[in-house]
Amino acid sequence: MKSNIFILPVIITFAAWLGVLAACTAPAHDKPIVTVSIEPQKYLLEQITGDRVEVRTLIANGANPETFDPTVNHIMNLTKSIGFLRMGNIGFEAAILDKVHGEHPDLPIFNTSLGVVPVTGTHSHGGVTHDVIDPHTWTSVKNVKIIAGNMFNAMTKIDPDNSEYYRRNYERFAARLDSLDTAIVSKLAPHRGEAFMVWHPSLSYFARDYGLEQIPAGNADNKEVAMGALKDVIDHAAEHDVKIFFYQKDLDSRQAEALGSQLDVEKVNINPLAYDWEKEITAIADAIAATADSTKESKH
Repeated sequence: MKSNIFILPVIITFAAWLGVLAACTAPAHDKPIVTVSIEPQKYLLEQITGDRVEVRTLIANGANPETFDPTVNHIMNLTKSIGFLRMGNIGFEAAILDKVHGEHPDLPIFNTSLGVVPVTGTHSHGGVTHDVIDPHTWTSVKNVKIIAGNMFNAMTKIDPDNSEYYRRNYERFAARLDSLDTAIVSKLAPHRGEAFMVWHPSLSYFARDYGLEQIPAGNADNKEVAMGALKDVIDHAAEHDVKIFFYQKDLDSRQAEALGSQLDVEKVNINPLAYDWEKEITAIADAIAATADSTKESKH
């Protein structure tokens, strides 16, 4: 009887220890998933959602949205989400909507570029160019404030329990965007009317915001450009005294590298699809200002 009295506390202690061990090794409760289309969107949404949701991207950094073809796995992963915040005008998004509705008819889907005044004529679709909306709406600070507002509204519908948390984050982010836009306006004000060259026409909205001219050397499909057309672009750039050439090293045609080596311009590698949207947009503005300023100094 005495032995049982001594064994019982040991059993209780061992059971308690197993309970603690199980609690420590059990997987943490998974956060709800919200899916976006591209990496810059992930950055923007995370400024609003903080640690309340897991934000996933359909296209990993380094993939080309112009040629992206979603697989069945992409669709299945998307259906695990509590919401899909699409960019709005990227071609592959429209291509998957019917499939997503078929797999997950109740999945809330939001167009985060709703309300952005579109730029047209920079991209083509089926041979038509003038009516096609430029999809790069996120390459504009002013646009991003609209996009962030759409994201906030979407999250209050998807996850109303955290709406006040999202509101506070959104308001802080919106104020930061206003400060960033003011800084870029001041930085680029002396360069209004000037032109820059870019291989892929990804900075149309940025150019519109700050009174600049974007001269695309390549095309939206990133296909080889006829030599005659390339010469016309070079002549046009020379007429406008272009001093900077933006290109995307990992995505652009090999012609972009060749063209850059032939031009007497500053060659700057950019990545509009980078996760750190704020860093990228600031770097583009800084490059334009620095190149233009150094050119003016050298003339004196």
